[in-house]
Amino acid sequence: MESIENELNPSLGFQMILEVIAKTKENIKEHSFFFLLWGWLIAIASFSFFILHAYTSFKFYFLPFPILVITGIIITFYNVEKRYTFETYLSYYLKRLWLVLGISFILVVLINVIKGQPPFTYTLLIGGIGTLVSGLTLRFKPLVIGGVIFLFFSVAGIFVTDTYMPLLQGIAVIVGYLIPGYLLKYSKI
Repeated sequence: MESIENELNPSLGFQMILEVIAKTKENIKEHSFFFLLWGWLIAIASFSFFILHAYTSFKFYFLPFPILVITGIIITFYNVEKRYTFETYLSYYLKRLWLVLGISFILVVLINVIKGQPPFTYTLLIGGIGTLVSGLTLRFKPLVIGGVIFLFFSVAGIFVTDTYMPLLQGIAVIVGYLIPGYLLKYSKI
């Protein structure tokens, strides 16, 4: 029986290392998709909720949230496996982090709805934690700043009436998700 010996010459080894680094860099930029997706969905839901609640007599002013969140969940689950053909430890970690935070979002909303309270302060807090940890993990300063802004807005929400909380959340999402998401998407990482 012949034994096949694989020899790795220095130039082939160097080329393999460059390919792994390139895939990792590409993978980091792909995380922008989810910040942009959820940024747009939650911003639209927040502003729609505010307008419908403050300026109309529509009884179901809350509907933009469940409709857009369900849409986002479907798009997210469809795209998670499709987007990450090459999964790094970083991708593995961030997927699990946001899965747990997503479950936390749902639970916070359900608990607050049952108690008859708006969930905005707590969803901003959870979004801030996820964005800050993601920014620190990716070593991407705009996401770190976005996470801090979310945390700031969650505290600021204490001083805002319930009527204006969706407006506050919409602004926080633009500054905390969308701006860093676009910066990540077009970064030279």
